[in-house]
Amino acid sequence: MKNYKRILKLFCFSIFLLADDICAQEKNITISGQIKEAKNKTTLPYTNIVLKKPNDEKFLLGTISDDQGRFTIKDLPSGNYHMQISMMGYQTLKKDISIGTLSPFLDLGIFELPEDSQTLQTVNVQGTPNEGLSNKLDKKTYDLTKNTSQLGGSVLQAMQNLPGITIQDGKVQLRGNDKIAVLIDGKQNAITGFGSQTGLDNIPASAIERIEIINNPSSKYDANGNAGIINIIYKKNKQEGFNGKLGMSTGLGALWLRKENLPGISPQYQATPKFNPSLSLNYRKNQFNTFLQADYLYTQTLNKNEFSQRVYDDGTILNQQVKRNRTTTFSTVKSGFDFNPNEHNSFTFSGFFNREKIGDLGDIPYFNSDFTVRNRLWQFVEDEVKYTATGSAMYQHKFAQPGHTLSAGFNYTWHREDEKYFFTNIMPTFTGTDAFKLLSDEHVSDFNLDYIRPLKHGRVEAGIKYRYRFIPTDMQFYPGLNSPIDVNAGGWADYSEYIPAVYGNYVYENNKIELEAGLRMEYVRVDYKVNPNHNTYKSDGYEYFRPFPNVRLAYKINERNKISAFYNQRVDRPNEVDIRIFPKYDEPELLKVGNPTLRPQFTHALELGYKYNWDKGHFYSAAFHKIVNGTITRIATIVPGNTLIYNIFQNAGRSFNSGGELLLQQELAPWFSFNLSTTVYRNKMNAFTITNQYPVPTVYHMPAQSIVSGNAKFNGQFKLAAKTDIQLSMAYLAPDIIPQGKIGARFSTDLGIKKQIQKGKGEIFLNGNDIFNTLKIKKEINGNGFKLNSTDFYETQVFRLGYSYKF
Repeated sequence: MKNYKRILKLFCFSIFLLADDICAQEKNITISGQIKEAKNKTTLPYTNIVLKKPNDEKFLLGTISDDQGRFTIKDLPSGNYHMQISMMGYQTLKKDISIGTLSPFLDLGIFELPEDSQTLQTVNVQGTPNEGLSNKLDKKTYDLTKNTSQLGGSVLQAMQNLPGITIQDGKVQLRGNDKIAVLIDGKQNAITGFGSQTGLDNIPASAIERIEIINNPSSKYDANGNAGIINIIYKKNKQEGFNGKLGMSTGLGALWLRKENLPGISPQYQATPKFNPSLSLNYRKNQFNTFLQADYLYTQTLNKNEFSQRVYDDGTILNQQVKRNRTTTFSTVKSGFDFNPNEHNSFTFSGFFNREKIGDLGDIPYFNSDFTVRNRLWQFVEDEVKYTATGSAMYQHKFAQPGHTLSAGFNYTWHREDEKYFFTNIMPTFTGTDAFKLLSDEHVSDFNLDYIRPLKHGRVEAGIKYRYRFIPTDMQFYPGLNSPIDVNAGGWADYSEYIPAVYGNYVYENNKIELEAGLRMEYVRVDYKVNPNHNTYKSDGYEYFRPFPNVRLAYKINERNKISAFYNQRVDRPNEVDIRIFPKYDEPELLKVGNPTLRPQFTHALELGYKYNWDKGHFYSAAFHKIVNGTITRIATIVPGNTLIYNIFQNAGRSFNSGGELLLQQELAPWFSFNLSTTVYRNKMNAFTITNQYPVPTVYHMPAQSIVSGNAKFNGQFKLAAKTDIQLSMAYLAPDIIPQGKIGARFSTDLGIKKQIQKGKGEIFLNGNDIFNTLKIKKEINGNGFKLNSTDFYETQVFRLGYSYKF
């Protein structure tokens, strides 16, 4: 109750604070049409089209129709305009037009010039601004170059300061939910996972131009990800000629020892080095454009330093530490070219290659209740290498009408996971050596066809997509003396996924009403073939065919006020790792195991949003409610008479996520602006009973569980003299529920400064993450016959220095 009151006070207090927009600039739109003679309907070439502000004769924009009577006006911002169409010998046609917020291209249709009359009417034109929060209230876009306090880090670190996002256990959460679809350049990629989250902590932020957060995706997006979509956009320069950017950053983490090791284990990593060179090249001339983006990230990290105590119902108490020193190298090369043989056709071919190598050195000592006896010391060495190669080809045909397009694309991804673990199991009476090897190859083929047709009052979108995904996996165990490893749980398993889908989306807008409605039909079939000698699991799979609708209805009260309502249905399919039958020995007494009987979870989402704009900022609020059926979560159980804990994915029944979100942005002065965002939500899970099958059937009953939680974030931007910027970021995360337990509150502060030099071509920066070293993770877990309390003092404080140069 105290936490609830504290969160409520924070929520109310945030209403009185203002904030700045740290995001991308507004993107303008393109309008088009055709001019004809009213009497005989012949086209009128070289007609004058002029735009002015209402009640103002000052010329703003204009053009002349081509030899087919067609015209195009680009870079048109939102607002109301007066259009005049004139030609010698014809009456001037006058139209009042208002620019909306929904479509980047609008077809105004055919305008007929009469000889002796004129018809006045209103034409509604729509566009999509690309600011921090779009006027549709469905998407937020953030320019990472403005995130000074996180320059030089990873994408995951860069996102932790963005409004609405929290990081927990290495995963991104939106409004307390980690079921997010992560895209790279609008496509799912093996680096970040197909329907899951992986690799975000190793993608250098230096390679990324911007990040889009989509809370309520339309039907043109894949149906997975009930919390929303995060789209990571790589840098790609489109300037004429040869140009590029060279960058270099370095840093140190874990400068101070936060908590001493338990006796008898190797030292924690300290003063961990970070190194990130990057190179971006681009050459554009006439119809040809080629690009290259290369990044290398080397980092040492105290990846985990968790101290915990397990108390069993029989009175047994175990104290342990999980210390993991990690060394990671992450190399990425992205290259390709665009070819535009004429104004109506374009081709893009690109390749993406990545190599990630992870080396872990770990110690896990187990002590009795008063630390006088060490029961076990488990030491491990992990050698893991991941390769990803992606090839993409896309063709786009642009019709004569701007924005009228037909696109076809093919994308193939190969991903290899080559993992080796070597264990030393030191017991009071013997020492054993164990090992296992995992090899998994992932093959994903995607084909899509998309059609967009601008209309006078909006647009229509339609498309089809087909995905085939195949993952053969092999795991072999090599037990040593008195090994705790389950050798009968190894072998092979093949995962196959087939997903054909079709979608349609319609957008309409007038002066007061906006409507976006769509439907995605998706068929999914998953086959999971299992080694017949596996001691627990058998081959399994599932299929479904169902619609996923989306609706957005908005009412524009006036130019400054808008209210929107959203509804959509989403799905979260189990990822291959979630159903993988092999036990994962991160610890000898806490095992993670997949579950091939796991099924998708389906979500109904409702949201009501309101936005108020003023000259130097805006206020945004939203209320949301989600109902999840078949909630996917990990459940930890023990087998009677054994202290081993088995963490296994299960469908836990129905859960709910309800709450509100506020975002305020304001520029107080040319040299200072700030933003504050806060989210308060209630997570609730109904009571459920499940059976963990591995290693023997174990029934677990969980009573109903709920908590009110939230987070608040502050970002202040200072623009000083001599092109110097300073950013101060603070984040508070309230206590929250996790599977079978609770996670404690967290707080951190980041600070960064950057300065442009060399006439704007060069830039240097210095920043620090968690500068007060306050961020740590406390958890409480209640299982069947045990309780676990833990605190993780992993590396959170990092200081970085960097330089970049544009040429």
